[in-house]
Amino acid sequence: MKTIDRWLASPWRRSVAVVLAGALPVFAFPAPALWWFAYVALVPWILLARSAPTGKRAAYDGWLGGLGFMVAVHHWLLPSLNVFLFLIAGLLGALWAPWGWLVRRFLGGVPSPGRGAAALVVLPSGWLAVELVRSWQGLGGPWGLLGSSQWQVEPALRLASVGGVWLLSFLVVAVNVAVTMLVAIRAVRIPALASLVATAAATSAAWVWSPRPDVDGRVRIALVQPGVINGADQRFDREEQLTRGLVGQRLDLIVWGESSIGFDLGDRPDLAKRVAALSRQTGADILVNVDARRSDRPGIYKSSVPIGPDGPTGARYDKMRLVPFGEYIPARSVLGWATSVGKAAGEDRRRGTEQVVMDVGHGLRIGPMVCFETAFPDMSRHLAQDGADVLLGQSATSTFQQSWAPEQHASLAALRAAETGRPMVHSTLTGVSAVYGPGGQRLGPWLGTEASTAQVYEVPLAHGITPYVRYGDWPVKGALLALAALGVTEGVRAVRLRRSAPGPHVRPARTVRESPVRHGH
Repeated sequence: MKTIDRWLASPWRRSVAVVLAGALPVFAFPAPALWWFAYVALVPWILLARSAPTGKRAAYDGWLGGLGFMVAVHHWLLPSLNVFLFLIAGLLGALWAPWGWLVRRFLGGVPSPGRGAAALVVLPSGWLAVELVRSWQGLGGPWGLLGSSQWQVEPALRLASVGGVWLLSFLVVAVNVAVTMLVAIRAVRIPALASLVATAAATSAAWVWSPRPDVDGRVRIALVQPGVINGADQRFDREEQLTRGLVGQRLDLIVWGESSIGFDLGDRPDLAKRVAALSRQTGADILVNVDARRSDRPGIYKSSVPIGPDGPTGARYDKMRLVPFGEYIPARSVLGWATSVGKAAGEDRRRGTEQVVMDVGHGLRIGPMVCFETAFPDMSRHLAQDGADVLLGQSATSTFQQSWAPEQHASLAALRAAETGRPMVHSTLTGVSAVYGPGGQRLGPWLGTEASTAQVYEVPLAHGITPYVRYGDWPVKGALLALAALGVTEGVRAVRLRRSAPGPHVRPARTVRESPVRHGH
């Protein structure tokens, strides 16, 4: 330990160690998908922050760890953003600076059992506050939320139906804090063990008592994934060919991926007629995605459009939440230079104004989202509240085919399904396509990045309301309440210390002795 302490005494070596420690949780996400690693991945980062010599250095450790984490979970953006990725990660990493300070405040030195018990609430709450802020779409959205690493763990999916991905993040951080206390702080092992037992009890209670979605029907949905094809016309031809191969499959819906049509259907009615012909031949509506400049209004939109036997049905969903730099540049007048160092958007896409639930025939109601939007828990929750039978995401990751991004994106649909009790379809133009049942369980095979095919899935339908849909983001509200209580407690403590401190020592005034007055004669 003394050797490690001497090595970390160098600010530069310590900084490198913290950055690497912050990056460790990335291995819990797909593609590696080492979900169990999430429960110990934060331990090195916490140990470094608690050993910081000062509160200022602990905040610095929080910032550098956040930088490492943000670069790691967004590494697939490097070909598009180049050095700009590190600038963004540095700015967002600063959100963890207060968290690093809190780690030292509650776990530094030899904490009392009471302080250790408080750490098991405060530190997960602080982490959740960071995830809440960075989940704003203007800051990159909720990509890489720690709880989303648990997408393939059935007990975790049950917890997601109760408190969403936020509850999973809270518990994962709490377990990391407890493990840190067990291995490094003898004085607080009892509250650490109690926390682990409480987490196990909460998981068991959710498993037993949380309502399970009851299957009350089934539909057959086909996904068409053409793969990487250059040219909008050639891509459409391949999608048409694959869809024609679905004739006779007794389908309820066919889904094409994001940007599956690169022309506005108002300008190219011939394409709408060709898709309508496919709808008549297959007996199912086809949900396409148009990425083009609109003929009826200015600007480029990404829109989900259902096409039936007679052509477009009249429903339309325009993507609302755009990818920063990929689909628009925030404060373009200031940051427009990003287009010169990467593949940032040359022109800002336009936003839709509201979510839409669509009737696509056969009594089926779908709630579409486009690409990046499947990462937002609130969007799928609102669609479930509005009566969607199936959640549906249309995506494309042609730029990031060789990275971990396609698998991680596909995994998010499992959480959205578990949170809402609705099946979710993740259909890609290129990337990884997947379908999940109403409990988040995977249905059928994933279509990998190399696939150019059409696949039919038997999708169970379920209705009812999960606790998460009913009560929303209550773990976040609880975390903010805990942090507010901490702020009040610290404020009262500071006032009491100031009042009880002895006043400044004032030396008594020196007495001037009068000289005897000599009286003259």
